[in-house]
Amino acid sequence: MAEAGTRLAGPRLALSWLTVLPVRGPDAVDRSVAGAAIRWAPLAGLLLGAVATVVLYGLVAVGAPTAVAGLLTVAVLGMGTRGMHLDGLADTADGLGCYGPAPRALAVMRDGGAGPFAVVTLVLSIGLQVAALARLAARPSDWPVVLLAVLAGRCAFAWCCRRGVPAARPEGLGALVAGTQHPVVSALPWLLLAAAAAAATPHRPWQAPLAVLLAGALVAALSAHTTRRFGGVTGDVLGAAAELTTTAVLVVGSFGPG
Repeated sequence: MAEAGTRLAGPRLALSWLTVLPVRGPDAVDRSVAGAAIRWAPLAGLLLGAVATVVLYGLVAVGAPTAVAGLLTVAVLGMGTRGMHLDGLADTADGLGCYGPAPRALAVMRDGGAGPFAVVTLVLSIGLQVAALARLAARPSDWPVVLLAVLAGRCAFAWCCRRGVPAARPEGLGALVAGTQHPVVSALPWLLLAAAAAAATPHRPWQAPLAVLLAGALVAALSAHTTRRFGGVTGDVLGAAAELTTTAVLVVGSFGPG
């Protein structure tokens, strides 16, 4: 029984961290368990993506305007993660936008307020997601793009936590998960998603794989830049990576005739 509980510690922690599901995480969390949770993060993405897909197309089916359906879907995703990733995106934007060395940027990120960089970034990200979801809502055959986008957002965590990337702070989520992922484990989900993504846009089989690869390139650039700017990874950077990836896949996946 204890061995089974140990094996399930990673997925339990992933679901309790990354969703509002009433899943109790393990009593003790060390770097081993935290690293396992990062590897299991796509499970949370799969569940959240399924909910988002049902909400979007369910609302359209009962007569909701596509823009309203898109906005409510973004709201459901925000509530489903306690707004954690949006908060991370906002804090990362403020940290990158401030002047001064890494300690100053990290102090800005810890501040409870939202600066102008955070506000603009949130408005842009949410606006792009709503617009892309509204376009996808008008193309029911492309529903897998919604699932793919949310799933890819959770695959972004592993790349940011790969070996060689230190924690920006000696405490916090970043310190628990930094450097816990083998580089192959970090890159493999992107390759698998890109290979499977052609089914998401059957009439344009190149489009969804392109969206995944572009999102992966953006996450790699974000990870490299935040490592230089902050000195390593933080929990906020993980949230920013998830939102950046989700937005990129939705936007590129929404291109094409309505």
